[in-house]
Amino acid sequence: MDVKLLRKGTTLVIRIMEDMDHHSAQYLRQKIDSEIIKSTVKNIIFDFSKVNFMDSSGIGIVVGRYKNIQKLNGRAAIVNANPKLMQIFEMSGVLKIIPAYADLEDALTSMCG
Repeated sequence: MDVKLLRKGTTLVIRIMEDMDHHSAQYLRQKIDSEIIKSTVKNIIFDFSKVNFMDSSGIGIVVGRYKNIQKLNGRAAIVNANPKLMQIFEMSGVLKIIPAYADLEDALTSMCG
């Protein structure tokens, strides 16, 4: 599983570089959680620009990390999700708790501005 973690101040940008399924869920969970624990992360942004497929494990990753960051009084956002992923987020109710933005700059402005 390939994931790139970028820091923008106290915001962690999680750029997932391939599809999210049950095979990659455990690795992603551990990688993201360890970064949140060891640093001063307040907000997280999931960048889905390289993701074409996601199953329920992917939803679990997003919602679980949202709950973890919420305990730190932080916020989460979704960016660059294709229409198919947006439909999954909509149907699962994720968009009721986590906002989605067209691009990273919009999300950063909303969270930090």
